[in-house]
Amino acid sequence: MVGRVKGKVIVVTGAASGIGLGTVERLIEEGAFVLAADIQDEKGANLEARFKDKLIYRHCDVTDEAQVKAILDQAADHFGGVDGLFNNAGSAGVMSPLEEVESKDWKAIFDILVTSVFYGTKHAVPHLTKRGGGAIVNTASIAGLEAGWGPIAYSTAKAAVIHFSKVAAAQLCAKNIRVNAICPGLIATSIFGTALGMPREQADQLAALIAHQGGTAQPIGRAGQPSDIAEAVLMFMSDAGSFMTGTHLVVDGGITIGPRHAWDPAAPSPMASIFGDALPTPQG
Repeated sequence: MVGRVKGKVIVVTGAASGIGLGTVERLIEEGAFVLAADIQDEKGANLEARFKDKLIYRHCDVTDEAQVKAILDQAADHFGGVDGLFNNAGSAGVMSPLEEVESKDWKAIFDILVTSVFYGTKHAVPHLTKRGGGAIVNTASIAGLEAGWGPIAYSTAKAAVIHFSKVAAAQLCAKNIRVNAICPGLIATSIFGTALGMPREQADQLAALIAHQGGTAQPIGRAGQPSDIAEAVLMFMSDAGSFMTGTHLVVDGGITIGPRHAWDPAAPSPMASIFGDALPTPQG
C-alpha cells in the first residue's frame, strides 16, 4: 500500500544518515512531508536538494532545547502543522568499562539519548494537539533490554528511553498522542565506527562491512538495514499503529531470541558440558 502517511508532516532527528536517512526515504515514498534535522549539514543540504518540495533540512543539536523547539516550530510554519516526530538522533558514546567512565561522558550520552527525547516530546505536544493527535516514535535499542549489546552508559540510556516512552504514552493518551519505542538490533550504520573514534567516511565503510558479514550473527541470516527500522517507524506513524501506544518493538533479526545454540544446530549447548552423555539425542 502506497500513501500510508500521505500528507502527514513528520520531523526526524538524526536524519542525514543511517536509520534516520532510511526512514526519511521511506516516509517520503509513502507521501509524507519531512523536516530532516541533523548536524551533518552537507548531507542535509544534499537531502533537501534530492527531495525538493517534500523536505526541508535544519541544523539541530538535539542536546539544545531551544534548537529542538525551533525545528518543530519551523516544520509547523513551513508545512502547516506537525503530525509526527521520530526522536532518532544518537551516539554510542564512550566504550569504556564502568569503572573508567568519566561523569562528563555519562552525562553527555544521557543528554543526547534521553534528554533530547524529552525535549522533542515536550515541544511536539502542542503541535500534535492542534492536529487532533499524532505519533511519537523513539529510537531505543536491544542494549536497553539485555546486557552485552552496548557500552554501559549507552545501554542504560536506551533502557530509559523505553520507560520514558511508556510513561509519556500514559500521560499523552488523553490528547490522542501515541508514543512508542523501537529497539533495533545489529543495523548496518556508521554508529559502530564513530563509537570507535573513526572519521565519518571510515565509519560509513565499516557499516558496509557489517551489512556484508552481519548475517552470521543472528537467526535471520543478514544484517539489519536502516530500511528495516524505517518500516517499523512507518507502521507506528500510520493508521496501522493506531491501536499501539506505550510499547516497544524489537527489530533485531532474532539476535535476542536466545543463545546461539537455540537456533544454530552447529553451536555447542552449555547443557552438554554439564550433563554430557546423559542428555538424550534429538530425534527427527
